[in-house]
Amino acid sequence: MIDMTDAPRQRVRIQTPETPAARRDARPQAAPRETVFEARHLSLHYGEHTAVADVNMKIERNVITALIGPSGCGKTTVLRTLNRMNDSVGGFRHTGHVLYHGHDLYGPGVNRVEVRRRIGMVFQKPNPFPKSIYDNVAWAPRNLGLKSGMDERVERALRGAALWDEVKDRLKSSAIGLSGGQQQRLCIARAIAIEPDVLLLDEPASALDPISTLAIEELMHSLKDTYTIVIVTHNMQQAARVADKTAFFSLDLFEGVRTGTLIEYDDTNVIFTSPRDSRTNDYVTGRFG
Repeated sequence: MIDMTDAPRQRVRIQTPETPAARRDARPQAAPRETVFEARHLSLHYGEHTAVADVNMKIERNVITALIGPSGCGKTTVLRTLNRMNDSVGGFRHTGHVLYHGHDLYGPGVNRVEVRRRIGMVFQKPNPFPKSIYDNVAWAPRNLGLKSGMDERVERALRGAALWDEVKDRLKSSAIGLSGGQQQRLCIARAIAIEPDVLLLDEPASALDPISTLAIEELMHSLKDTYTIVIVTHNMQQAARVADKTAFFSLDLFEGVRTGTLIEYDDTNVIFTSPRDSRTNDYVTGRFG
């Protein structure tokens, strides 16, 4: 059973098996990365409807993983399952397993509050609280009892979200007065203020202008050195720009019903240049979706 209490977090290091040696003249293989999430035969249901069926995939540490696919294929449902945000949705249930550092996220006794402390989420539409910029960032640490060194924590989070220089002289001003791009970076600062292990981003730039979108993408590149990032995006060019690995979901027949399915999961350059499945190729080249 995973310890999801408020005790200091202990990182569990998982060693994956080394890949078999390739040809002697091949370049050395990169060291295997630690697995953060593993979905094993994961199916997600709302009542009697199966939204996503039989997902098997691993998400690695300090990697940006993009979930792409047409509307209705279940990629956001999968993302929300990674920090149990679907628990409050009526009729939601899952079969199979979601492992976080080898522990079942849905196992008995797991504290959902601690899950969401370790696995933060930023939503599609910026949602700052009607409070000051400072209080937005300080809100979660205060609620978790992390009150010491608050000024330093707020500054660190705002610097991490590449927002400090823009707001340092107006921390007591309302967050509602920020631009859309600044508000989204504030939401990212709010998420990282409690020092999570993972950031889940649900189309974080879909409502932003191109300049703000670029700022968010550059921010993701800088954050992946500290956090594992999983992003849902409808923007395939964005996935190609920012993601190290990409999972393509689509709708397929499962027990006679059109259901979200993981079609292909690989390094991003493989997905966009030489996918194995013709459905992936059709989607990334714009033939459907």
